[in-house]
Parts: sequence; C-alpha cells; structure tokens
Amino acid sequence: MAEVEMIMPKMGESIIEGTILTWLKQEGDKIEQDESVLEVATDKVDTEVPAINAGILKKILAKEGDVVAVGKPIALIEISDEEEINDQVNTREDILQKDELLTLAPANTAALITHSETSPKNYITENDSRFYSPLVLSIAKKESIYPEELSQIPGTGKEGRVTKEDMFAYLKVRGSVPKAYGNSAKAQPISSGEDEIITMDRMRRMISQRMIESRNISAHVTSFVEADLTALVLWRNRIKDDYKQREGESITFTPFFVQAIAKALKDYPMINISVEGDQIIKKKSINIGIAVALPNGNLIVPVIKNADTFSLNGLSKKINDMAKRARDNKLSPDELSGGTYTLSNVGSFGNIMGTPIIMQPQVGIMAVGTIVKKPAVLETPSGDVIAIRHKMFLSHSYDHRVVDGALGGMFVKQVANYLEDFDPNTVV
Repeated sequence: MAEVEMIMPKMGESIIEGTILTWLKQEGDKIEQDESVLEVATDKVDTEVPAINAGILKKILAKEGDVVAVGKPIALIEISDEEEINDQVNTREDILQKDELLTLAPANTAALITHSETSPKNYITENDSRFYSPLVLSIAKKESIYPEELSQIPGTGKEGRVTKEDMFAYLKVRGSVPKAYGNSAKAQPISSGEDEIITMDRMRRMISQRMIESRNISAHVTSFVEADLTALVLWRNRIKDDYKQREGESITFTPFFVQAIAKALKDYPMINISVEGDQIIKKKSINIGIAVALPNGNLIVPVIKNADTFSLNGLSKKINDMAKRARDNKLSPDELSGGTYTLSNVGSFGNIMGTPIIMQPQVGIMAVGTIVKKPAVLETPSGDVIAIRHKMFLSHSYDHRVVDGALGGMFVKQVANYLEDFDPNTVV
C-alpha cells in the first residue's frame, strides 16, 4: 500500500489560496477517483474539490476554516499497489506506464508536463481554468493533445470536468475531424501581418467552453411562435411615464416575459427539469436566468430565484437591479447559479429572432425578438379586416433528449398565449 498527498488545486487565475469550508468525506472513508471530497472557498467562487486518486482517506491535514495555499497538501490518500492502480483506472494498455501513473505531479491547471522535445514546456497553462486529473493529463500527453485542444473537449464530470471516459470518447472521433491543433511546426498560418490578434479574456474563454459543451451534451431543437403583443405594448406606452416618475426607474417588457415563462413552466413542469446521467431531475423551484450583455461584449446570466412568486412590480425592480449590478460586476456567485430556465432578449439588439444555446444542465432557453409593427388579418363580427399590430417572435430551444417537439412547441405557444391575453386593466 502507498500514500499520496492530496493538494490544494489551483482553481482559477490569480487565486493563490483557498479556505476549507467542509470535508465531505471523513478519515477512513473510501473515495473514488474524481469523487468530491471537500468544499473550498476562494475570493471568486466556492467549489467542490475531487480526489485525484481512488483509495482510503487516510488523514486530513487541513481543518475546516483553515486557509491553505495552492499546492500545499490537505490530505493523505492510501492507494493500492501499482498493479491494482492499473486495473482500477481501466485505461488502454498503451496509454500509461505504471511508473508514470505513480509519479505524476499533483494535478492542477498549471502543471508542468514535458511532452517531448518539440512540445510546449508548459503543457497545461494557466489560461485553462478547468481541473484535470493526473490520468487525464497523462492521456493528453500520450495522445499529443495540446493545451488548446484539451480545453475544447467537453467534460461530463462534475462542473464540466473531463473524465477518462470523455478522453476515450474524444479519441474515437478525433481522427474523423480536422485537427484544430497539433505540431506547431506543421500548422498553417491563420493570419496575415495586417490582422489584429486579440487574446480571449477569462470570461470569453469560459463562455466559449460552456457553449461547446452544451452543443455536445444536448440535442438542440428550436420551435418558433409569433405573438401579438398589441394590448401589452399600448398599455405600457400609456403607463411608462407615470411609472418612472413614481418608481424612479423604467418598466421594460422583460418582467412580462419572465412572468409569462414562469406561468408556462407551472403548466408544463417537464420543461423545468435537468438531466443527470440517465435521470431526469424535476425542479421544484422556478428560477429564471436572464442573459445580460456586458459593456465589454461578454455575456452574464443572473438568476431570479422563485420567479413565480414575484408581482410584476417586484419583477421589474428585481430585473433592473440585477442587470445594473451585472454590468457593474457586483453580483454574488449565488445570483449566477441555480437557474432552471433561461430567457435571452435578442430583440434588444434589433434582432427579430434567435436560436440560443441551452444553459447546462437546463433543458430549455427562450429568445424573444424585437417587437415590430405589422399588418395582420383580424377576425371581427362583420368580417376580416387588416390592422396594424405589434408582433414578436419567440424562439424556444430545447433538449430533444428529454423534450419532444410536441411539448417544446406547446410550451412556447403557452408563453405567447399569456402575453397575448394581457389584461389592459392591469395595475402595477
């Protein structure tokens, strides 16, 4: 039997230490590789830390409340001998040598792994904020998966972590698609001397990673409905000045969209779900995320918890407050998590419709387009007439793994019904 140190991993750029919040396992407990062992708080986020080895949690070196520097040991894990380790990881015969697995440096996103004489010195760089286990890093090294390519592989582990199964699944299809990265000596130039090269910031890299992961996880399908919002538009035009004078802020269309979505989620609760493996988790709370464009062009999604319990006035104030603090970078981590459905207002940019990508692990997201005046045929007791109406497209993207077309289509139609049936006598 052997003992290995479990260290405080690096959990993001500029983070040099973390505070032990809670040990999820106790001394003597059996743990599996990549199983969460403790919760750690940093100055940016709270997260669970997985075990880099399977075995027995032999000794806890850092108590709850301790502040530990990145790279310092926090626990000892008792592992089996070399032969048992190779059987346990169930890797391909030619991927790992026994001594290589046992002597790997503790895994973190700044681990220095020398790949070969022609490979980058820093095999995994600080530009990639994801956690990688030693096994995943070793597979990447063996298969010449360079840092940029590794960062694009979708992970099915907790918080999007890449597992050995993800690596093997990726390797199966890797040969059938063009490699985006590889030996830099053979790479073709992608820019001319006149082009400007812009390095993605941390948020843009994270958004890019999450979008790719979502497209790989969910079977995206989109249904469209056009809604007649004339009654709502005329009502808002009538009250908006008095509302702003009374409340000191504007009333937008967004709270009406959120309210209609919350009502429809109650009617169709199988949209308010998430998927974990082969299980469907039916959510009790209706927590609606609202995509907010930041001044730098990035996107952030604050979440209105229990959105179905707010009045229209309450929703308006909540949305205005969260949008302002989002742009000022003053939202707490809790306000960015826990969403069960998401709204994206592409109409604010003058777009008539969009097909947004689902926020994992949710199964649906709705885009609302710009409201435009259109001629429309109306049925009246004296016959059909053509009138100018205020129309808007709603786009509902949903995960076809668990949401069939009928359900996805009925849901977006129900949202449109609530908006079309707006009572012009509403008091807010």
